[in-house]
Amino acid sequence: MSALSDLKVLDLSRLLPGGFCSLLLADFGADVLKVEDTGLGDYVRWSPPYHEGAEDSAKSALFLSLNRGKRSIRLNLKEEAGREVLLRLVGEHDVLLESFRPGVMERLGVGYERLREENPGLVYCAITGYGQDGPGPKQPARPAAQGNPYTARSGHDMNYLGLNGLLGLSGEAGGPPVQAAGQIADLGGGALMAAFGILAALRERDRSGEGQLVDVSMFDGSLAWLAMVAARYLAEGQTPRRGDLELAGSLICYRPYACEDGWVTLGALEPKFWQAWCRGVGREDLIEKQFERPGSEAHADVEALFLERTRDAWREFASQHDCCLEPVLDLDEALDSELVRAREMVVQIDQPGTDGVRLLGVPVKLSRTPGAPAGPGPALGEHTREVLAGLGYSEDEVVALLGSGAAA
Repeated sequence: MSALSDLKVLDLSRLLPGGFCSLLLADFGADVLKVEDTGLGDYVRWSPPYHEGAEDSAKSALFLSLNRGKRSIRLNLKEEAGREVLLRLVGEHDVLLESFRPGVMERLGVGYERLREENPGLVYCAITGYGQDGPGPKQPARPAAQGNPYTARSGHDMNYLGLNGLLGLSGEAGGPPVQAAGQIADLGGGALMAAFGILAALRERDRSGEGQLVDVSMFDGSLAWLAMVAARYLAEGQTPRRGDLELAGSLICYRPYACEDGWVTLGALEPKFWQAWCRGVGREDLIEKQFERPGSEAHADVEALFLERTRDAWREFASQHDCCLEPVLDLDEALDSELVRAREMVVQIDQPGTDGVRLLGVPVKLSRTPGAPAGPGPALGEHTREVLAGLGYSEDEVVALLGSGAAA
């Protein structure tokens, strides 16, 4: 039995943050039912491949990367009959996940307060860019939350990082802000915080029997990534600037370096690692220069030393001298690496209409109840009839719902 095999989740979200959150739950056995609209459904189904001429399997891979092992029902929540189906579903599920702007579900008549009437134990998780506004259910208003000026604003990953200071601190001194290749706010600030919030609320429900609203802001969640940086500023009052942060390139012992045929990373932050590197290259005179800044004479010496060897030579060096030194790999090299294979981080998924799709594996390893990719992803509305019948709708009622457009 999987770790979350008794968990039932309704996922009304679209695209990346909610999709990745419910993927984590599905990979550990949760029954995740995607509730998609009667139009295009989850937009990621139609996301274009990254380059023209890509195979159809590229679209399949993009969708499967977030939706393997889930089921799909299509409902029109603007129709009363569609909302009635959702209310029935809520009565049988533990979690509802959505990523609309604040107020959308309330305007449809299926906001948290209405849904908890159907299921007081429901854990309702809303992932938004900037958070909800005003008081939570049965809670006094939080003064800082009243009049949230960003509640209704649109946004994407880069916007949240720009507003919370993380993007402004990324990059070299005097250079432009540098966007990360991964979506820090969407995944780290949204999906992961939502998964944690859901599991925390479920654990509390084990004691109280009551559900609650989980308010996840991608702005808040990614701001939390600056925990140590913000703590120093709040304590000392010194505003850090791009290029100032010790763990973001301002120390010569902790930086990427160009080598003869590419790049490597030196993470010799602790003195023992820096000493091992210096002794390994025959430059003990650099030991006392560990915490000098880029642009110094010592930095120039280190740069010159790295340019003398290839990535493979530095890899071999690191196997002989324990100094936190590794190559910078391109994605194709990383996914074909011995480490990725050892950790089973690329897996093959069977998907109808394809020869199978390779995807990333499950990043969390449990010893007794490990997660695993739960199978193919659903066609749009594939399980509509099955789910409606399971809710007690007769065949005639199912036909009527489909005919009216309330379901599809």
